[in-house]
Amino acid sequence: MSFREYLAGQQQLIDRELERLVPGENVPPATIHRAMRYSLFAGGKRVRPILCLEAGRTVADSPHGIETAACSLEFVHTYSLIHDDLPALDNDDFRRGKPTSHKVFGEAMAILAGDALLTLAFETLSKMNSVADDRKARVIADLATAAGTVGGMIGGQVADLEGEGKPPNAQLLEAIHRAKTGALLRASVRMGAIYGGADDRQLDAISRYGEHVGLAFQIVDDILDVEQSSESLGKTAGKDAQQHKITFPAVYGLEESRHMAERERLSAHESLAIFGVRAGRLRELADLIVQRTS
Repeated sequence: MSFREYLAGQQQLIDRELERLVPGENVPPATIHRAMRYSLFAGGKRVRPILCLEAGRTVADSPHGIETAACSLEFVHTYSLIHDDLPALDNDDFRRGKPTSHKVFGEAMAILAGDALLTLAFETLSKMNSVADDRKARVIADLATAAGTVGGMIGGQVADLEGEGKPPNAQLLEAIHRAKTGALLRASVRMGAIYGGADDRQLDAISRYGEHVGLAFQIVDDILDVEQSSESLGKTAGKDAQQHKITFPAVYGLEESRHMAERERLSAHESLAIFGVRAGRLRELADLIVQRTS
């Protein structure tokens, strides 16, 4: 099976589970469920849940029910995109090639849709009955920390907002993106590994992989915002420069940013040495993250 075929199959697996977990668009109150589903099924790559699946499979053979845990990551990721696009934050009209949630449903419903997806993520994890309670609690804690204020996604968003217009600074740049983007990507593989029963050595290796992949993802995102068109990205290109955000190209330039992304890719590969061939898909996912064009 080619890597492209593999990805398509995993995306379908995740989409089927998302469909099962999210209330139908006609379930009252119907408007909020339509808004949730609009953004959730707008065509995302499902990178975070697939990382979770593969981390679990790297540690254990096909851990039963892990796709449910993986879907919680897509709920949190989609919530963050809905809120990130709001006028009070990045004020973007397009996401994944479609009008953003607040352009279709209004700001109030978009805020509520994001809130509902975040809430659904933890409801979903709390109801899992295919994993031991101690692992379930650790998975929930990891996601909560990654989405939170201290070194997590919200903390990174705050630093990003407060950094707008400031002189580009390497230390602030890394602090922003290890939290804003990196924390959830790191949690994606950690949650999969914990679900699969990783020991301390395995979890440490997976965590280091997640840190390198998370940083690489953001570096590439920043590069693509400069180099690609809005049509290619599915969102408004050039927004970082317009809003005077602190980005990798702004601090290091495009060429050095490319080198940095490649170094992170190689470091991600090296982090998985203890797993040997079992981690082949995780290595391919690291390659995809760095070599993507959208």
